[in-house]
Amino acid sequence: MQQDTLTLYKLIILFMLDKVDFPLTNAQISDFILEKGYTNYFNIQGAITALQENDFISTETIRNSSYFRIKQEGREVLGYCINDLSHRIQEEILEYLQENRYQLRDEVSVIADYYQESSNVFIAKCIAKDGNTNVIELNLNVASEEQASTICNKWNEKSQDIYAYLIQQLLAD
Repeated sequence: MQQDTLTLYKLIILFMLDKVDFPLTNAQISDFILEKGYTNYFNIQGAITALQENDFISTETIRNSSYFRIKQEGREVLGYCINDLSHRIQEEILEYLQENRYQLRDEVSVIADYYQESSNVFIAKCIAKDGNTNVIELNLNVASEEQASTICNKWNEKSQDIYAYLIQQLLAD
C-alpha cells in the first residue's frame, strides 16, 4: 500500500471519529469505507493498526468488537492534515454520520462481556450508556460460562426492559 493512500485511509478514520461523541466499532468504520469503495478490508485494518501504533486513537475490545475513539494527538494531526482530505469525502462522511447517527450510537451504547473470576464463578458485566455516562451497570455472578454468555447475548435486546423494571421496583412505595 502506498504511503499516500494509507494516509488517506487514516485521515478518513480520524475524521469519522472526530465527528462523533461516542466510539465507533471496527465494523462501523469498515462498513462506511467499504460501502463507498475507497479500499478493501485489509487496507482499513492496516490504517487502524497504524493509528493505534502512533497513539492517535484509543481502543477498547469487548467480546469480539473493538471500539475506537480519537485521542487528542489524533485531533492535532487531523487539524494539520485536514486539507489532504477532499471536501467531497468530508461531505460523504458527514452525510453518512448524520443519516446513521442514532443507529451507530445505539450499536455502541449497550455493552456486555464476561470473565471468569474463579473455577466455578463467571461475572457477566452488562452496561447501557448514554453518551459517555453509564445509565446502568450490572455485574452478575453466575455458575457457568454458558450462563454468562447467554446473559451477554440477551443484554442488547432486554437492557431497556430491565432498566425500566429496576427503576419501577426501586421507586415503588
